[in-house]
Amino acid sequence: MRRSVTLPEPYDFTLTLGLLQRSYRDPTTRRPSEAEIHRASRTPEGPAAISIARDGGRARTQAWGPGAAWLLDRLPALLGLDDDPSAFAPEHPLLRELHRRMRGLRFGRTGLVMEAVIPSVIEQKVTGPEAFTSFARLVRRYGEPAPGPLGLMLQPSPEVIAGLPYWALHAMGIERKRAETLLRACAAATRLEEAGAMAPADASRRLRALRGIGAWTAAEVARVALGDPDAVSVGDYHLKNVVAYALAGEPRGTDERMLELLEPYRGHRGRAVRLIEAGGPMPPRFGPRARLRSIARI
Repeated sequence: MRRSVTLPEPYDFTLTLGLLQRSYRDPTTRRPSEAEIHRASRTPEGPAAISIARDGGRARTQAWGPGAAWLLDRLPALLGLDDDPSAFAPEHPLLRELHRRMRGLRFGRTGLVMEAVIPSVIEQKVTGPEAFTSFARLVRRYGEPAPGPLGLMLQPSPEVIAGLPYWALHAMGIERKRAETLLRACAAATRLEEAGAMAPADASRRLRALRGIGAWTAAEVARVALGDPDAVSVGDYHLKNVVAYALAGEPRGTDERMLELLEPYRGHRGRAVRLIEAGGPMPPRFGPRARLRSIARI
């Protein structure tokens, strides 16, 4: 099945769709070039894979599998065409300049909550490389090939993960605390998936009602699954420092200070953060990087 849609001008393909890939290790998503992305999903109508390629002012797509029509029907939302960056009018000089340079950034919406919950839980309180490796191992061990010729893998279904003992995830590099949160989330997948049709505040409450899912995880899910331009990942190890340095020149910050600095942009706080992450100055480092662990060897 195929579909083509007109892209707005300007439109930044890489910034908008880049969040969908969990590093180059991600078996569910591949980016052959800056103007093309391939991804596999479990939709309400079944598994599917989609190829999206920018061709001038259009996005040309092809999808395979029982869920192909579902993905193509929601293509405009995925591309962020429902998002309105023109409503963001920052007064801070840095944000104003970043917004001018990256006006093509859109917040896309997958509409698939559990697809975002699973890797987000795995990413809790560990370094990026650790989390990306664990997610890739989980997909390759318990997932399955996606439909079509793209050579992608589907995430394991929530039912498969919910049926695992926590120690089975140890070999994926996921310790007991995250493993048990992941198992609880997958056991409650039906309730969590309903958050995809809710307003962001209601969706956050639904997600955070589950033990082990806090503000950080709910925000990580919201910006991808819901396309929420106001989602801020409170509790992130680095983000508070990045925002404090970019907006106030302070090399170290707190979550409270970060939210204070972002308050003038309520409704678009996540957009401000995304712009800073993509093009803002990074704070100085005062200590060593976190050491990578091998939980699977413990």
